[in-house]
Amino acid sequence: MKKILPFSSYLLHPIFIPVYAALFYFFFYDSYYTNPEKYFAFFQIVIVTLLLPILFFFVLRTTGKVDSIMISEISQRKIPLVIQCFLTIMLVRKSITLDHFPEFHFFFLGGLLSTILALILLFFRTKASLHMVGISALTVFIIGLSIHNQTRNINLIAFLVLMNGVVASSRLEMKAHTVKELVIGFVLGIIPQVLLFRFWL
Repeated sequence: MKKILPFSSYLLHPIFIPVYAALFYFFFYDSYYTNPEKYFAFFQIVIVTLLLPILFFFVLRTTGKVDSIMISEISQRKIPLVIQCFLTIMLVRKSITLDHFPEFHFFFLGGLLSTILALILLFFRTKASLHMVGISALTVFIIGLSIHNQTRNINLIAFLVLMNGVVASSRLEMKAHTVKELVIGFVLGIIPQVLLFRFWL
């Protein structure tokens, strides 16, 4: 178990969450988009939320601004979160727009709000678990899509709820966060998504 838990921290790293959400939204959710639309949007998401952050990470690592992919120090988290905010804004303005992908648009807006709140907390010397922000936001989004489309995704939702516990246990096992930081991250991930439900459910 001690070997499996750290693995989940990498597999469910927040950088992968938008890609997991996109896979479900475009390829498993009963959407009406054509295949070219799906693939074009999916590759844009991969580039903006995965490849560009990885590139920025290597630049920051080379310049000594961060020391690992987990970015455990409060002082090291500000620049990556600011970059994440700008990339998300670019995505919702140019690619995942309200007109074309309304449900997914609000998922990213919720993620943007969560990121901004996590960034603000850093100035008060409070660190939120970004892992918990990501997995909890994804869980609420899948629940919202299930309600919106009136589909039964009980197994997937139950799995994601379980993964929330696994990720929290993993972060505690790795001594990356305190229980308070995990709870803060969990709340930051859930609340923006729930608040935005009223605009698309």
